[in-house]
Amino acid sequence: MSHERRITGAASVISALTAASRVLGYLRDAALAYVFGAGLLADAFFMAFRISNLLRRLVGEGALTSSFIPIFTDEMSRRDRNALRALASSVFTLFALILAALAIIGIIFSREIVWVMAPGFLSDPGKFELTVSLTRWMFPYMLFVGLMGIAMGVLNSYRHFTAPALSPVLFNLAIIASIFAIAPYLDSPVYALVAGVLAGGIFQLLLQVPFLGRVGMLPRFSFGFRDSAIRKIFALMGPAAFGIGVYQLNIFVTMWFASGLPEGAVSYLYYAGRLMELPLGVFGVSVTTAVLPSLSEQVTRKDWDGFKGSISFAVRIVNFIMIPATIGLLVLSYPIIELLFMRGEFTSADAAGTATALYFYAFGLVPVAIARILTSVFYSLKDTMTPVWIALIAFLFNAVFCFVLIGPLGHGGLALATTLAALVNCSILFVVLRMKFGRFGVTGMLVSGLKSTGAALVMGVLVYLLAFGIVDIPGGVWRAVLLSACLGLGVISYLAASKFMGVTELVFLKGFLFRRGKKAG
Repeated sequence: MSHERRITGAASVISALTAASRVLGYLRDAALAYVFGAGLLADAFFMAFRISNLLRRLVGEGALTSSFIPIFTDEMSRRDRNALRALASSVFTLFALILAALAIIGIIFSREIVWVMAPGFLSDPGKFELTVSLTRWMFPYMLFVGLMGIAMGVLNSYRHFTAPALSPVLFNLAIIASIFAIAPYLDSPVYALVAGVLAGGIFQLLLQVPFLGRVGMLPRFSFGFRDSAIRKIFALMGPAAFGIGVYQLNIFVTMWFASGLPEGAVSYLYYAGRLMELPLGVFGVSVTTAVLPSLSEQVTRKDWDGFKGSISFAVRIVNFIMIPATIGLLVLSYPIIELLFMRGEFTSADAAGTATALYFYAFGLVPVAIARILTSVFYSLKDTMTPVWIALIAFLFNAVFCFVLIGPLGHGGLALATTLAALVNCSILFVVLRMKFGRFGVTGMLVSGLKSTGAALVMGVLVYLLAFGIVDIPGGVWRAVLLSACLGLGVISYLAASKFMGVTELVFLKGFLFRRGKKAG
């Protein structure tokens, strides 16, 4: 129970701050949609940002952090504070050099990278050249956000989650400021977004500095690269990076196919993906981030019963949140997009295209969230190869699904392919863990999931009747009121149905929403 409380307390802090970040993120995307819509400029920027953002996914949320935390947590029990700081400083220094080199390589080969990532853009030379230019300018972002990922790993190891979870707020504020304070004064306003991305990366890194100092881990230049712990990190990171790279290949395949579709497809997938990231970021990633230190500690102490309990608890909590989120997005996809984005350059046709992508993405919420937790389980065991091979299998399925579904469903088929590949990945992870550990509460997860599904279906019917029983609501204010009423009804009806059906995760909801465990922040 102590680990469940610790996970719940940490996840509540991360969720609250991530929710604030997501709200600002939607204000950011609303501003982007208003000024740039879903046309040529938006397609070029979103493609360039995805390319420069690859390393953030790889380092900030993936291989380095997941490899660093188990090793650093292990070293915390063996080294004094000065030796730990020396280790952290060496890692910072080494990766500053690596990330700077990668950024320079990216700048030099931006044209070739865009040619590989978005060959469909070649049919429009202006669009292709703009994407190359934006990509080149945004590559330094990799350096700042990569170092922020290391800082996040250090702070999370000390069970400090506040500053890392707060940093995306600064990124979103920088983008919003660039749209309204810089774009009006530029001949090509899309370059204001580049300034916002770079400023946001710098601010995210600087935010971590005082908190690193508070735990005595403020880095300095250190070239102790022969530290045995660094070799262990690289030993884990190599396979993990490959595994995350396979995940990024899924995005690459989706963008590769989307670049050949009519103008707007890349933007539709981006906007829909952003909406899907709200529940994933607020709850899925929060639980995953919170559970990894506990899992690593239990592995170090060989507390296998507690280890299995933490896995089961994390999956059940994620199911409890993600299942109703899925139903909610399916029912309210178009009203949400209409309210958030449909103004300025963002037309009703753009809203319909984005809603189509969101509809197919929504089915992937549960498998994506669970797969992230199960992958962190393997990382806590210092086993990064197994998730790699499983991710590679899922990637192959994704490529086949994209090829088969893009014809009949267009960009919606690409979103559905992502969902089906996530389901394959999640299923295989479950099977392998079951073979490795035997029983770890799968039956309890299924029972809890079925109860949550039943409660969510009750919620979905009631929300549907409210949302579509009233036709042609005039004005954005009234639509906002109606959508707020739908969300309120959804929450209340889901909680009531869950209580009626005896969903045990309801007991932990108060802790998840309100608790601030002392070690969480």
